[in-house]
Amino acid sequence: MGHWTPTNLSEREAQATAAQGSGETRRRRWPWVLLFLVLIVLGVWYFRGLRTSTEAQGPAPQGGAGRGQGRQGAGAGQFAVPVVVAQAQRGDLPVYFNGLGTVTAFNTVTVRSRVDGQITKINFTEGQFVHEGDSLVEIDSRPFQVQLEQAEGQLAKDQAQLRDVQVNYERYQLLFKEGVIPKQQVDTQRAQVGQFEGSLKADQAAVDNAKLQMVYSRITAPISGRVGLRLVDVGNIVHASDANGLLVITQLQPIAVIFALPQDQLPQVATKLRNGGQLGVDAYDRDDTTKIEAGKLLTIDNQIDTTTGTYKLKAVFNNDKNMLFPNQFVNVHLLVDVRKNLTIVPAAAIQRGPQGTYVYVVQNGNTAKIQNVTITQSSGDRVGLTAGVNSADLVVVDGQDKLQDGSKVSPTTAPASGTNAQNANGAPQPSTQEGNTLTGGTQQGKGRRGGQSRAEQAPEQGHSTGKPQ
Repeated sequence: MGHWTPTNLSEREAQATAAQGSGETRRRRWPWVLLFLVLIVLGVWYFRGLRTSTEAQGPAPQGGAGRGQGRQGAGAGQFAVPVVVAQAQRGDLPVYFNGLGTVTAFNTVTVRSRVDGQITKINFTEGQFVHEGDSLVEIDSRPFQVQLEQAEGQLAKDQAQLRDVQVNYERYQLLFKEGVIPKQQVDTQRAQVGQFEGSLKADQAAVDNAKLQMVYSRITAPISGRVGLRLVDVGNIVHASDANGLLVITQLQPIAVIFALPQDQLPQVATKLRNGGQLGVDAYDRDDTTKIEAGKLLTIDNQIDTTTGTYKLKAVFNNDKNMLFPNQFVNVHLLVDVRKNLTIVPAAAIQRGPQGTYVYVVQNGNTAKIQNVTITQSSGDRVGLTAGVNSADLVVVDGQDKLQDGSKVSPTTAPASGTNAQNANGAPQPSTQEGNTLTGGTQQGKGRRGGQSRAEQAPEQGHSTGKPQ
């Protein structure tokens, strides 16, 4: 059995203190060890990803002098960039001036009554197409019939009196020749004959007026056109002085469109008209996508609006299908010129950079080459070129952001536009929507090898947006 001494107590306390300090030291070291392990894992992951990216990019191409030098992995090496291509075409490019217009009836008539009376019959239906001379409204004609009979009775009375004074005048002339009566009495009788002759003319005018009132009681169509909503009903009393009419007739065939263009375009249009040229006009809907009707330019206004800097023009349309209505808003395309023998490419193919305007041309071997071009005319989704691209060349219309000079490409032909229109010369032309939408750009064309990658494609055509460049 041992004995407890102060010395033993000191040793035990020292051992306990040492053990406690060692535990605290280990607890303080553990977070630093954990942080060190995390840094090692992050470093290994970073360098491994950097090495993989470098191997994927491969060596830089020799003499690559295009844009996108920093995107070596997109078009270099063996990787083929999927793009959408379209074929350049040789043809004519129409030049259109576009403006906003309002459809205006060629003639508008508010039909009113010319006599007072009660409406007894309405011979039209709302919205009906009527022809000139068709009966529209009938007004009670009995009062005018009574007036006619009264005028005819007065006429008969005055005719009888005229015959009496004429016989007396002839008798007085014989008596005057024999010296029985003075000449003054003969002259007085002749004056009475003249008075009754004048009364007969007034009576005849009263008869004709009564007949005219009867004619006015049957209201007919003054022009051919479409009847609007009825403004009065059967049984109403109408007056010639009424402010409101009975109905409104608008002539829809032909019909006019009033539109405005900038004054800078006036000389070219005026020159065409002065030389006897016939300018075609197309009317499109509010969205400017669907052609409604084709017509021709009729005339130009005689002044320029100083507040807007525009001038007004009037076009006429046959409107055989009655697609145009008065006060309808339309987009007007005025054909002013046709550029001949241009190389036409989609507008989406045109790129601009420090070296100027250029396109990517797909060469044999499915490689993209930067080709500088000269633009002479822009026409909606088409661009006319005079230099840089030949007809039948394939140009890239989608996917240019991943290309550089010499990049390998996997071309897919752009689908042709499905909606066709007619230009002024009668030739079919697609609508203004672009036909170069990316459809299946990631799919590679089957059976395309080397120079066989060029496919037939119809020319894309559209409407011009303004002046030639």
